[in-house]
Amino acid sequence: MGLWMLALAAGAFCIGMTEFLPMGLLPDIARDLQVSIPAAGNLVTVYAMGVVVGGPLVVALSMRWPRKATLIGLMGIFTLGNALCALAPNYELLAFARIFSALSHGSFFGIGAVVAIYLAPPGQSSRALALMFSGLTLANVLGVPLGTLLGQLTSWRLPFWTVAACGLVAMAAVWRFIPDITAMPRANIRDEMKAMLHPQTLLAMAITAVGFAGVFTIFTYITPILEDQSGLSPHAVSLVLVLLGIAATLGLNIGGKMADRWLLPTIAGSLLGMALLSLLFAWSMQFTLLSVATAFIWGMIAFAVGPGLQTNAMRQAGEAPLMASTVNQSAFNLGNAVGAFLGGAVIHFGLGLQAVPLAAAVVAIAGCMLTLFSMRRG
Repeated sequence: MGLWMLALAAGAFCIGMTEFLPMGLLPDIARDLQVSIPAAGNLVTVYAMGVVVGGPLVVALSMRWPRKATLIGLMGIFTLGNALCALAPNYELLAFARIFSALSHGSFFGIGAVVAIYLAPPGQSSRALALMFSGLTLANVLGVPLGTLLGQLTSWRLPFWTVAACGLVAMAAVWRFIPDITAMPRANIRDEMKAMLHPQTLLAMAITAVGFAGVFTIFTYITPILEDQSGLSPHAVSLVLVLLGIAATLGLNIGGKMADRWLLPTIAGSLLGMALLSLLFAWSMQFTLLSVATAFIWGMIAFAVGPGLQTNAMRQAGEAPLMASTVNQSAFNLGNAVGAFLGGAVIHFGLGLQAVPLAAAVVAIAGCMLTLFSMRRG
């Protein structure tokens, strides 16, 4: 694909790391800022809501700007936001800094996806998306586990400083390797909004939101589940997060290749498999080795749905995919927010960590049913 793909993947790595980093540090953040675990989990929720609102707004404002310059500016916002997270003296300011850094998320992936498809060789658009999003899963393989370990050994603030430094590197990579795409057609806000509001495009985004709510109902609280239910030490949980990152990387690449051939069946099958594995995890989490094995398979199946969800939204939007691509990132993060909230509500109302995967299974089945409905309409 070329070095431009590495630049996009580097940006995706940074954004993925800052999005998922609090999940590995929930106990540390909660203790330091004197808040509950569900309150610390809401740092994932407020970030996701920042993506939901900020992504479309930033793209609408920057639609006529050069794509390369916009991507560089977005990484600048990202870097500053993570520095503010590291400096935050209390929970409220940390939440504000998370929202600010989230402004770059949806617009970077939305614009980056359109750039990736434009620069990709003919017939390899889904593969290009999968490769760009591989930076997101690499954040799970290396970034989040190493950030979690670093935070446990020092302070939860140091990983945010590290992410800010990575943002500067990604900004330099975008400047150096992404070409000035002067020949790329300029977007028209009217055409983009019309394509985004088409019923099939809205249905595709609904599938994205519901499907990823099932993923994050479990994923947000995976650290306390493995510590409290499976009996793993904090350092052992860091190793399991590495395994989950490997599983997500495998799932992403397998799902991307399958989505090129069978788009909606791949989405439906992944969501059904996620539901079944969530039900199994509700039972197996009490057994250390079995819980780790179940979590690995669950991670592979859960993240296999990602490339198909993004491809589906952009394909439904036809010749005006920019806003749909960006708003679909909002749908991803709306799902993240709903999943994190749902998992926290299950814990808050006394149902316990054992009930979290059961709630995830219900949501995943709902996403599968929406996908089957979309197949019937199509």
